[in-house]
Amino acid sequence: MDGHPGPPRYVRRLLALATKEVKDLIERALNWAGSDPDPATKSEIEGLAQAGDVASLEMRFSPELVFGTAGIRGMVGAGPARMNRAVVIRTTYGLAECLANQANQLVVVGFDARPTSRQFAEDTAGVLAASGFSVLYFPHPTPTPLVAFAARIYDAAAAVVITASHNPPADNGYKVYGANAAQIIPPLDREIEDLIRAAPSAMEVPRLEGVFGSTSELVSLIPDDLFDRYMAEVGETRPQRVEGDLRIVYTPLHGVGGAALIRLLETNGHRDVTVVPEQFEPDGTFPTVAFPNPEEPGALDMAMDLARKTDADLVIANDPDADRLAAAVREAEEWTALSGNDLGCLLADYMLRGYNGTQTPMVISSIVSSPMLGRLATIRGARHESTLTGFKWIINAGLALEEAGEGRFVFGYEEALGYSVGRVVRDKDGMSAALMFCDLVAILREQGKTVGDHLTALWGEVGVWVSTQMSIGGTVDVLRRSVEALATNPPRVVDEIEVESVVDYRLNAATRPFWLGAQDLIELSLGKRGRILVRPSGTEPKLKIYVDLTEELGETPSIQHEMLMTKARAVAQVLGKSLRL
Repeated sequence: MDGHPGPPRYVRRLLALATKEVKDLIERALNWAGSDPDPATKSEIEGLAQAGDVASLEMRFSPELVFGTAGIRGMVGAGPARMNRAVVIRTTYGLAECLANQANQLVVVGFDARPTSRQFAEDTAGVLAASGFSVLYFPHPTPTPLVAFAARIYDAAAAVVITASHNPPADNGYKVYGANAAQIIPPLDREIEDLIRAAPSAMEVPRLEGVFGSTSELVSLIPDDLFDRYMAEVGETRPQRVEGDLRIVYTPLHGVGGAALIRLLETNGHRDVTVVPEQFEPDGTFPTVAFPNPEEPGALDMAMDLARKTDADLVIANDPDADRLAAAVREAEEWTALSGNDLGCLLADYMLRGYNGTQTPMVISSIVSSPMLGRLATIRGARHESTLTGFKWIINAGLALEEAGEGRFVFGYEEALGYSVGRVVRDKDGMSAALMFCDLVAILREQGKTVGDHLTALWGEVGVWVSTQMSIGGTVDVLRRSVEALATNPPRVVDEIEVESVVDYRLNAATRPFWLGAQDLIELSLGKRGRILVRPSGTEPKLKIYVDLTEELGETPSIQHEMLMTKARAVAQVLGKSLRL
């Protein structure tokens, strides 16, 4: 066992009595500990191995973190199934090997405010520098969209941001952008994963230590004017320049977007911003929220309470790495959080109405987002595309279509509060989206209208739309059988709504563009009434059911919307009950 003196006598006695599987696990654990550069996680593994705590070791060694959706993400701790310095070092080795033959040898590195993020980022920069790459790094916790922006501005070969976004406090992650400044997609992610698996132990990976603040010619600070350049490009994207007295309450949910967004808003005419003081400073322990995701019930409670006290017009929130946007509006003296689909369609319409280019405008959304955007795009003379779930597909689809001369990307969104306005950042960006939404609300206010009034007007054009989802727990095998059963024997009627056709997205991928490839997804078309989508979750042992229903606008929009939402939930429940195996 290289680099390790061997187990103590009582561990050797344990090994002598253990099964082969337990012996292999403990020996593997001690080997890992012997090559771990972090004393804390090294000690954690050694302690568990010496105690013979097989259950705890198994959780730290299986399943190993896999480089997938633009990187890796998981709970911080020791072992290959956790986020730690050894995993980050070996992951960066795989990335460096993948980039080795590229002519461009510049990589951008940034990190969020979680307790381990700076160290992980410095290890990343140290491995890259030891491999001969030039590194531009952010010296302080920074919004993820700025890292993606820097990757584009400086024409980097890649960018890495250490962040777990809106995951629980115990997590961290490693996100990668490719040479096109968008999140990487297959087959590049698989190539990097193979190289990570072939990497030597963390102690054997060449690495320069303490590179942040060092005198290395290969490691440099991001230029001071980066944010000014970002603000200038975002400003040019605005459909209208708005100056007003809109009263805004804002929370970054203890994330890194606070100071940046305040500066962006004030520079662009929105100066009456009141922040939630308890949630403004970056704090990766997230002391006031159980789950720092603005989608979660209760996440916006402090902001809405402050909005009531200050008689605000609008509440906005970013998630901890500032790439998502949530908003709440006041309608008839009641504060209501907008759904990701409503906010997405409102922003899309605003961007399309303000578009003055000569090429066909394009709006792109994930397939599980509301079909309302497709109807809206047709009316506005725009092209609409659907993609697989994830912003990496939205942006790469837009880049591919632009390169083919088929239009100009104007807006992209996914229902989980992710929005990309314009072409400034090739990823979701909760800061620029916040500015555009504040502009829209200020314009509506000047016209004597509310966001609800404007949404109702859109329903008058494309119909009232509602979206809901539910999840069913189960094992992976059970979930797969559920999908197979639905595809082979779909229902003819779901809660008195006729199923007109079925699309199995596991099949015929070659006939679709790469951004809508094979996936475990079944679509039940309800004709003019809407649709149902069913797919296994990519991150949890759950089956997800998405229901989108529509009907023509009636005389009482708010009541109609509520009743249609009740129907959508009933449809999801009925189908869910039939899928439980």
